[in-house]
Amino acid sequence: MPVFLHALRGVLPETAYAQARIRDVIRAQPELDRLGQRLTTSIFNNAGIETRHSVVPDFGPQGAGLFYDPQTERMLTPSTGVRNAYYVEHATPLFLAAARAALAASPHLKAADITHVVTVSCTGFYAPGPEYAIVRGLGLSPQTQRFHLGFMGCYAAFPALRMARAFCEADPDAVVLVVCAELCTIHMHSVNDPDTLIANSVFADGAAGVIVSARTPAAGTPALRMDGFGTTLTPEGVGEKEMAWTVGDQGYDMVLSTYVPEIIEANIGPVLTDLLTHDRGLAGAASAQVQRWAIHPGGRQILDRVQGALELSDGQLAPSREVLRRAGNMSSATVLFILQDVLAQGTDGERVAALAFGPGLTVESGLFTICSGLD
Repeated sequence: MPVFLHALRGVLPETAYAQARIRDVIRAQPELDRLGQRLTTSIFNNAGIETRHSVVPDFGPQGAGLFYDPQTERMLTPSTGVRNAYYVEHATPLFLAAARAALAASPHLKAADITHVVTVSCTGFYAPGPEYAIVRGLGLSPQTQRFHLGFMGCYAAFPALRMARAFCEADPDAVVLVVCAELCTIHMHSVNDPDTLIANSVFADGAAGVIVSARTPAAGTPALRMDGFGTTLTPEGVGEKEMAWTVGDQGYDMVLSTYVPEIIEANIGPVLTDLLTHDRGLAGAASAQVQRWAIHPGGRQILDRVQGALELSDGQLAPSREVLRRAGNMSSATVLFILQDVLAQGTDGERVAALAFGPGLTVESGLFTICSGLD
């Protein structure tokens, strides 16, 4: 029984910053020595990002806030508890906005049809959580089944989609609302550590919603058929310390080593081979047999390495690079933004491969087919 992704929709916070603005703020902090200042300039300028959105307005003209004092031009150091309280206040509206956007884009599915809600986030915690807020905020049935995937990182949309697919395969009447929302910028802080400087240069805020159902796509509303998923860990001891996400005293501490692109490049071939075995017609085929690609842009170098290793064209990487350019790395929500663009640009019958990377080092993948509405 085929299961489909309907109505992919991404939502961004209102506040947007030019990459150069955040670069200059970070570079001006007194904690940075000369090497840190030079690294900041180089890392930010080569990130492949022009604009990032944030729930934090403090770096604009409105005046002092929790995270930045424009009078002293100093970044402030709120505790992890204060940052998490800010997350609770600002994540809930973003989750709801993405959920409503997905429903509005799917005219043949209504709020009353939703049987399950799955939410995803690694940038904050609260209970009752965002899945509860969606049920209440959208007026869903109190019997709606609720699930939350937390602290998994940039690849977490894939476990959520696999979960949703399993629900639909077990119950053909199931309609699952999946929403990823990340507020990465509330954890930005200033230190000389290169890993932190890299994280400061790429991470942004955003949310994305999608409806998963076995219902045939409605006419005029293309969808993605879910053909198969894969998951793998890089060999033991490789990557475990190169990409990590831990709770610190001043927010969450991200480890994003400069070796990550090399590790991904060295291990991506077998991942693709395993993914393509989900389709007999593609088993053993090269990447050229897949027309469309959605590669999570953990950073520009990751895209460069994956493109080279899989021999993908510039056109195939264009959606991933464009999302990185205009919105940065929004952790788990990012790949859904890319899939939304791929679906809008693609044609009926084209195959789509998607990849995302996260702590571990974990590689998650998905294989899809673009399907035109058939009702």
